[in-house]
Amino acid sequence: MRKASFPGGVHPPENKLTSHISIKEFPIPDEVVIPLQQHIGAPNQPLVKKGDRVFTGTLIGKSEKYISSPIFSSITGVVEDIGNYPHPVLKRAPAIRIRREGEDELDPVIKPPSHPEELTPEELRRIVWEKGIVGMGGAAFPTHVKLSPPPEKKIDTLIINGAECEPYLTCDERLMIERGEEIVRGVEIIVKILSPKRVIIAIEDNKPEAIEKMRKCVEGKGNFEVKELKTKYPQGGEKQLIKALLNREVPSGGLPFDVGVLVQNVGTCLAIFEAVYKGKPLYERVVTVSGQVENPGNYKVRLGTAVRKVIEWTGGWRENGDLVIFGGPMMGIAQSSLDVPVIKGTTGILFLQSEKWVEYPCVRCGRCVDVCPVRLIPTQIMKAVKFGNIELLKEYHVLDCIECGSCAYICPAQIPLVQYIKVGKEILRRKK
Repeated sequence: MRKASFPGGVHPPENKLTSHISIKEFPIPDEVVIPLQQHIGAPNQPLVKKGDRVFTGTLIGKSEKYISSPIFSSITGVVEDIGNYPHPVLKRAPAIRIRREGEDELDPVIKPPSHPEELTPEELRRIVWEKGIVGMGGAAFPTHVKLSPPPEKKIDTLIINGAECEPYLTCDERLMIERGEEIVRGVEIIVKILSPKRVIIAIEDNKPEAIEKMRKCVEGKGNFEVKELKTKYPQGGEKQLIKALLNREVPSGGLPFDVGVLVQNVGTCLAIFEAVYKGKPLYERVVTVSGQVENPGNYKVRLGTAVRKVIEWTGGWRENGDLVIFGGPMMGIAQSSLDVPVIKGTTGILFLQSEKWVEYPCVRCGRCVDVCPVRLIPTQIMKAVKFGNIELLKEYHVLDCIECGSCAYICPAQIPLVQYIKVGKEILRRKK
């Protein structure tokens, strides 16, 4: 049977070194630094002050803005400071530093609803918001917003994203293998909210154990199905999934709900299940730790844990590792400090060896055009950026780029095309 895929894309080495390693729990750190902003949207305001005692799961930051997501203490202890600290995305940003003190104790206010199966869609959305759930695949968009499409946009298909196409990353794969039943119960909550006619759990074909497990988990659920995807990067992109599975194309500047689809990551579904059935806020997540480290694996880590602690707990650097990336090697962010904390959107921490490269003039081979999953012309965007031509940036649809890195990966001239595209996007945003 022909497996679903999309036009373009590349085949980087998979390096799924940890796909066979079960999830382990990291020790609770002595200190955490929890950024007030770990999501797309408005930053939170602190609800605690220096000297306050907090429990694990205590609400410590919140915004009244709709597009935002509250934050919680990930350890039991005392608030030491509120100030600017290293951030894996924003470089430095406001954060709450908490020192561990005493036994790990869950906040007494955390209790599951007495009859979760009787909750209305509105009540379920509110729980998702109150418990700080965001997209766990890396984007960290507030999930309660995503579960609230405009009334005129009817969702007929729910796609659960288990593709995990980035090299090295295996946290979603392990979650499907180890906690598939709970993921499906989280999916059922989304189904209750949105009432889609069809549910597709999409998994790349390099994860046979996860595919088998999820198929068992959806047996007897009429409108649920598991679809195998051809292993290709960036198969896990929302628009690429929609094209591969449904042959629908999200319009330029549009969103999945414009074509009747909503996409959620498997980790998000698990977090939704825990929020609704256990009352659990999002204060920890599973992270793949891989690359040049002694003990790679998939670890459940408290949010706010510093990367230097991750290095310490996993046995230290191996060989010539000198580069830390949060996320995957294609779309992840290189870090300049070992004090950056794990946040809600941290899918992986990779310890790699940096490579020197030299940019050469474009040889006009067209490979970047061939592999672009959005059918852009990256070299033309680069030229528009160099000339500062705003009209050309619009004409070449720079804002439609998903920054997957396929163009830069395939370029024989080693041109950093994604960096040029990011600059182009920033030029347009500043002109608005």
